[in-house]
Formats: sequence, structure tokens, C-alpha cells
Amino acid sequence: MKKTLSLLLTAVILAGGALTAAMADERVAVIDVQAVVSKSAQVQALKKEQQTKMQELDKWLKTAQADVQKQKTQEGKDKLLKKYNTEFAKKKTEIAKNYQTKLQAIDKSITDTIAAQAKAKGYTMVISKGVVVYGGDDITAEIQKAVK
Repeated sequence: MKKTLSLLLTAVILAGGALTAAMADERVAVIDVQAVVSKSAQVQALKKEQQTKMQELDKWLKTAQADVQKQKTQEGKDKLLKKYNTEFAKKKTEIAKNYQTKLQAIDKSITDTIAAQAKAKGYTMVISKGVVVYGGDDITAEIQKAVK
């Protein structure tokens, strides 16, 4: 029993040493991804574009509501309301899909920039700053400049 415990303890010590040696070769960077995204000119332009599209949709909706109210009969109102509801849903879905597609492209661009900058600086790992209590080189400012 003592011999097994001794062998197990030796194995743990050797594994810990190997892990420490492997970690010595690692260069770790940390990044505040939210700060990079919020300062990105691409993201800000996309938000502005989305806001404009939503304002246009709101204007269209008000026009449609006025058009429905102009109808003399309830049947006419119901028919037009159904038409406009379908159109509204289609427009809203199209806007959301377009936004999502552009957002994914921006996300990929930012991720690619982070990876390229990290590789250029010799980092082997980049971790979100929110999950790191201590350690790592903060590359947030460098990435913010590169992402613009």
C-alpha cells in the first residue's frame, strides 16, 4: 500500500513538473472584448444603420395604420390589416437577418484581427479579461487601434 501511494505521489509530482515546464513556454494575453467591440467603428456604423432602418420601419408602420383607419368597412380594415401585418413581419425579419449577417462578419473580422495581432506578438493564447483574475499581458488597446 505504501509503495502504491509512493508511486502515485511520484507520478503526480512529475506530472506537475511537466505541466509547469509546458506552461513556461506559453505567452498569455488578455483582452477586454466588450471594450474592443464597443469602440469599433464598424459596430457603431452598424448600430446607426440599424437605428435608421428601425425608424424607417416605424414611419412605414404609422402610414400603414393611417391607411387602415381610412377604410370605411370593418372587412376592408381587416383585409388591409392582414396585408400590412404580413408585410411588416417580412420587413422586420429582413432587417434582423441583414443585421445578424453584418454582425457576424464584424465579429469574424475582430476575431481575425485579435488572432493576427496575438500571433505577430508571439502570444500562444488569448483569454477574455473577464475570466482572468491575475496575469497575462493586456492587449486591449492595441486591438482597439487595429480594429478601427
